[in-house]
Amino acid sequence: MAWNEPGNNGKDNDPWGSGGRRGGDQGPPDIDEVIKNLSKKVNGLFGKSGGGGGSNAGGSGGHSAGGMSAGLLVGMAAVAAVIWGFMGFYVVDEAERGVVLRFGRVLDPTVVPGLHWNPPLVDEVHLVNVSELNAKTYENRAMLTTDENIIDIAVTVQYLIEDPVDYVLAVQDPERSLDNAAESAIRHEVGSNFMDQILTTGREQMAAAVGDRLQDYMEIYNTGIRVARVNVVDTQPPDAVRPAFDDVIRAREDEQRAQNQAQQYANQRIPEARGEAQRQIEQANAYKQEAIAKAEGEASRFDQLLTEYTKAPEVTRQRLYIESMQAVMTASSKIMIDVEGGNNMLYLPLDKIMEQNAASGRLSSGSTQELRDLANQLAPYLPAPNSANTVDRSRLGSGRGGRP
Repeated sequence: MAWNEPGNNGKDNDPWGSGGRRGGDQGPPDIDEVIKNLSKKVNGLFGKSGGGGGSNAGGSGGHSAGGMSAGLLVGMAAVAAVIWGFMGFYVVDEAERGVVLRFGRVLDPTVVPGLHWNPPLVDEVHLVNVSELNAKTYENRAMLTTDENIIDIAVTVQYLIEDPVDYVLAVQDPERSLDNAAESAIRHEVGSNFMDQILTTGREQMAAAVGDRLQDYMEIYNTGIRVARVNVVDTQPPDAVRPAFDDVIRAREDEQRAQNQAQQYANQRIPEARGEAQRQIEQANAYKQEAIAKAEGEASRFDQLLTEYTKAPEVTRQRLYIESMQAVMTASSKIMIDVEGGNNMLYLPLDKIMEQNAASGRLSSGSTQELRDLANQLAPYLPAPNSANTVDRSRLGSGRGGRP
């Protein structure tokens, strides 16, 4: 059986019905009764009694209807007052700051985070996020550079709201002002730079210049916005000239690579050249010291010989002559003989003769008999032996000439 179906011989009725109430007024009161009671209380406050004011039934009914209307209005006013009061509460987050305006005048420019209350419809509260890093991207096409080239550029601007009061009051639309100022700053800097700088190595410098100029605009307009960073996201030439520009980029890369290779070669060769120069300098210094030492030794030897020559000139002269001839003839394989009876000199090419005999197999090094044979072969070329001019054949055979 359902809860609202009568049962138990009509004793169990609807829980909110009169039959189901136990003890008379156990259920919730009717709204009409609540309004009537509230009207009676309000009429009592204004000096009106619930039962007076008329003797007939018609007058009593009119007074009851007027009391009900006044009570309803008061109740609605009370409810509206409660709603109005609740509407005045607001919460400021940790990252936000509030700006309170009372009839257009700044009442409290620094509302700290927390729960606050201001009378609604009287005070106007603006909540501004001062901690969030906002970002906007501006894509500008067909911008003219200072060298009369056209490029497409995309720039991202990151900014913070630094002054909430200026952000709310100084400018009607600060975001639109930021857009217009960013467009102007980008065009100014692009028009002041060359195309190669913007597309290659000058992007960071241009981004910094755009940020500085944009911040100056924001301060002039009193927007309360602080530009945190400007990034050049993309820079490209127009589609119509992009293949030619790619060729230029590749040529520039080849140039840079050639310069790097040349610098690498220079870095390798310069230390080697410096080392070679230092080595030659050291060798020259060593030769200098050697020549000086040798000259000093020769000078000292000459002084010693001079001393000995002073003591015995003839003996010393003869000894020097013999030593000099020995040194000269030892290193020579040719003999010059003064022939008696004329001014001619006899030339004996012993080196050629020994080479011919060696080629024909008639001479082997170290053979005494062969040397004697060679001396006999040279006998016809020599003058007849006498007391004035004699030749030592054994010395001629050995290839070393003697003094005549």
